[in-house]
Amino acid sequence: MIVVTGGAGFIGSNIVRALNERGISDILIVDSMSKPEKWKNIVSLDFAEYMEKEEFLSRLERGDFKGKIKAFFHQGACTDTTNYDVKFLVENNYRYSVKLLNYSVDEKIPFIYASSASVYGIGKRGFKEVPECEEPINPYAFSKFLFDQYVRKALSRAESQIAGLRYFNVYGPYEFHKGRMASVIYQFYRQLKEKGVIRLFGESHGYPPGEQRRDFIYVKDVVEVNLFILDKGISGIFNCGTGVSRSFNDVVRILIELNGGGGYEYIPFPEELYDKYQSFTEADLTLLRKKAGYTGIFTSLETGVREYFAFLEKCDILQRV
Repeated sequence: MIVVTGGAGFIGSNIVRALNERGISDILIVDSMSKPEKWKNIVSLDFAEYMEKEEFLSRLERGDFKGKIKAFFHQGACTDTTNYDVKFLVENNYRYSVKLLNYSVDEKIPFIYASSASVYGIGKRGFKEVPECEEPINPYAFSKFLFDQYVRKALSRAESQIAGLRYFNVYGPYEFHKGRMASVIYQFYRQLKEKGVIRLFGESHGYPPGEQRRDFIYVKDVVEVNLFILDKGISGIFNCGTGVSRSFNDVVRILIELNGGGGYEYIPFPEELYDKYQSFTEADLTLLRKKAGYTGIFTSLETGVREYFAFLEKCDILQRV
């Protein structure tokens, strides 16, 4: 059995879908349906069982799954970067993860987990997987940073695989339930469809209007890296981005062209976000390429947005029928 926590969420459901494409259906999806609409992400998937995260942990600690789990894809977490309940985030994102990791180490089960590029803060020290570059600037990032630190110590004693992937700006199908935490590409698409105008930030952090840059990575590529890491049995913490930053203006131009029209406008950058905003991200892929040996070619922004746009158009048509 393969356990996918957060399996009803964005990246988790895409991992389950990719496992299905490999002919694998002995999958336990673990999640929380606190956002009930997530059920839509898994209704078409083939899996053995769904379980709420509290029940799963209880049964795991009771020994119900001893000898049954072949691998963990731990994608479950609260990803709300505006949540400032530090106690909740530490308990939900850090301590829960520690319990799963300790179990996997004790039972020698491969453990692939979702870290985050948010640990780099505003990125003034660069985006390499080293402590010198890590400077989280919100509680969510802090919770991810804490677990990465724990993993670094666990790697020295583990006899089984432990691998963390620091996701950069992931976009693609099955993220609709994330609301304001969904990718800007989804947000821009909705603005274009509902109002005909995309709103993006004006000048800030030394960048001209709309020229703030992010490393946008298509979810299909994220899934491919996850499966590659598991297949190769590689341990460590690795960036998971394209290694190329693109501007928000680039995203807007692509969307308007695909839509056959539309407008955009710049809005003043919110003063309260100034010290909490990543105006530039770009993954350093040295470790992923050289240590992990990943040679895959990442989907270009133009191709990824075009595929995602087609997916969203199809979903909108179905909802209107």
